[in-house]
Amino acid sequence: MGIQFDAENRLFHLQAKDTSYVIGIVRDEFLLHLYWGRKINEYHHSNRIQLLDRGFSGNPYKEDRAFSLDTLPQEYPQYGNTDYRKPAYQVQLENGSTVSDLRYVSHAIFKGKPALEGLPATYVESEQEAETLEIVTEDKVSGLQVILSYTVFEQFNVITRSVRFANKGSESLKLLRALSLSLDFQDAEFDFLHLYGAHVKERHIERRPLRHGIQSVESSRGASSHQHNPFIALLRQGANETSGEVYAFNLVYSGNFLAQAEVDQFNNTRVTMGINPFDFSWKLEPGEEFQAPEAVMVYSSEGLGDMSRTFHALYRTRLTRGLHRDKERPILVNNWEATYFDFNADKILDIASAGKELGIELFVLDDGWFEKRNDDKSSLGDWFVDREKLPEGLDTLAERVREMGLQFGLWFEPEMISVDSDLYRKHPDWCLHVPNRLRSESRNQLILDFSREEVCEEIIGQVSAILSTVPISYVKWDMNRHMTEIGSASLPADRQRETAHRYMLGLYKVMDAITSSFPEVLFESCSGGGGRFDPGILYYMPQTWTSDNTDAVSRLKIQYGTSLVYPIITMGSHVSAVPNHQVHRITSMEMRGDVAMSGNLGYELDLTKLTDGEKETVKQQVAKYKEIRSLIQFGDFYRLLSPFEGNDTAWLFADQDKKEAIAFYFNVLAEPAAPLKFLKLNGIDVTKKYRLTGTDEVYGGDELAYVGLSIPAEAERDFHSYVWHFTEVN
Repeated sequence: MGIQFDAENRLFHLQAKDTSYVIGIVRDEFLLHLYWGRKINEYHHSNRIQLLDRGFSGNPYKEDRAFSLDTLPQEYPQYGNTDYRKPAYQVQLENGSTVSDLRYVSHAIFKGKPALEGLPATYVESEQEAETLEIVTEDKVSGLQVILSYTVFEQFNVITRSVRFANKGSESLKLLRALSLSLDFQDAEFDFLHLYGAHVKERHIERRPLRHGIQSVESSRGASSHQHNPFIALLRQGANETSGEVYAFNLVYSGNFLAQAEVDQFNNTRVTMGINPFDFSWKLEPGEEFQAPEAVMVYSSEGLGDMSRTFHALYRTRLTRGLHRDKERPILVNNWEATYFDFNADKILDIASAGKELGIELFVLDDGWFEKRNDDKSSLGDWFVDREKLPEGLDTLAERVREMGLQFGLWFEPEMISVDSDLYRKHPDWCLHVPNRLRSESRNQLILDFSREEVCEEIIGQVSAILSTVPISYVKWDMNRHMTEIGSASLPADRQRETAHRYMLGLYKVMDAITSSFPEVLFESCSGGGGRFDPGILYYMPQTWTSDNTDAVSRLKIQYGTSLVYPIITMGSHVSAVPNHQVHRITSMEMRGDVAMSGNLGYELDLTKLTDGEKETVKQQVAKYKEIRSLIQFGDFYRLLSPFEGNDTAWLFADQDKKEAIAFYFNVLAEPAAPLKFLKLNGIDVTKKYRLTGTDEVYGGDELAYVGLSIPAEAERDFHSYVWHFTEVN
């Protein structure tokens, strides 16, 4: 593992766990991308680049018509000097020109991984875990320096990339495009995979053959969004869950992003990812710098499953942080779908008491606890307790819940402001807005301008005042609208297009300040459910409310798609009432529980209205989850049957030593004259023997993997689930 520089051949060879990445320096200091894939011991140009005279591909050297940047696989391409593909960056000079020419200047190789100023990123706990390469490139005309950073991890097939721009010249520059990575493949034999969706339909999987031209996903909503996740993967054709090459890219950022693959006329593929250039610019005065977010690149030679487990292990241990990173997450009940805004202290205590009887560990009070918040039309920004609903105050309510033996949690939406609020009446310019334009509302609210220091400090103060006076163990941090009229009253005209990114920097600052001040609190992020489920937020808050859609059938696709990138321990998953409040479907309590137990288990319904039979079922679910919780939250995850390909779904959790495994099977609709089905288990040790818990049945791991399990006929009913729990036989 490590990074070597071959000075004679001018090659950088980066080696992660089982991965190699090769960069070359050619001609007058151009950086070329030469290889990324399975680890090789040494690189000797076996895939040597052939230079040809290509028509209409310009030549930076008059005497050499075969050398064109339009035909070369570049490491961080620019605009304006013979490459007609989309560049990784673009800069505008004071004279109005947008042409630049980066050349290699120097490099440094060192142990460890530096943090990114003001931005979330993966990290190491020991310098021996990783090695970092920084390559300095420069445009001599403008004085712009671009520092490319690469980190390779010893224990993961991961390379992270980030870029820093420094104005070393005497005039101001304006960044128009500042992507975090660019990577040129010398072929286009790939499928393009991404996660698309909508509110209550997040992270559905779409896979299609790569075509000529540009295929992209993006957000310009001011958040990573429900619609597209900042993740794409290129799969070799035929690659599946267990075999084939996968090249995956994920941006550690929570705002506007772009991820695209461009196939050119010679069947080369350029992948780029970073802050969305749409409506973005950043002014750099002489001496100033701009840091782009980190991009995580994962290579797998063993299909999507191996890719996912790499992301899961990296993000669970080297992205999420804090006291809760390695702790089991509590089973909770949230009152939102039980009461919405219509509750009082007695009702809350009744639900909490019912939860305690069922073995639940945490009660969460959702929206409506602060002054005048009887619907979603007012009061955001005024984080003061409603004494009509809670006459003895929030602290007394929390203490009573704690006296029952439960932890107490609370909902906030700190980034938003209602027009009908004291804060807005006092500071109407504190929201994102553009002069002389309509202030569009969504969910009857506007967005606070977190690009402003005073706004950030106000919210830090208000939230901290609650957390420092009330015994709170958990916070649900919500964000329920996307940006419109993106402008800031505090920025000059030539910096208005910096607003969206400055907002993200402000948000990260606020989150860092609050989570650092209250490290004992478990923070769960939310954005209308899964509208900001991305690595940037996970750096501050180790779990996310996966979707506002709690329907068990809908959640099969949502949780399956989310699992492509994000660890199971990061997914909030709740049992709700039927008919379901989002799609009005009626499913069994058993299936709802099994789907929710495939994440961080919670309940979101009025526990006081359950029948005795339902209470007994919930009690059994809670007890079972406590038994398997460590396996679910910290085990390895294997997808067995895809809800995107059929009527049923299956997945499996196994501990790292393969001594224990639990498989879940879900059937959506019964089929007349249904064939018998068998489930082959991936993720177990084929050399071990396993006992099916609660029985005397013992099977070889090879039998379970190659022959498979008979799926009981009774599991083929509408909305039914079945679970097998295996432990190793010594």
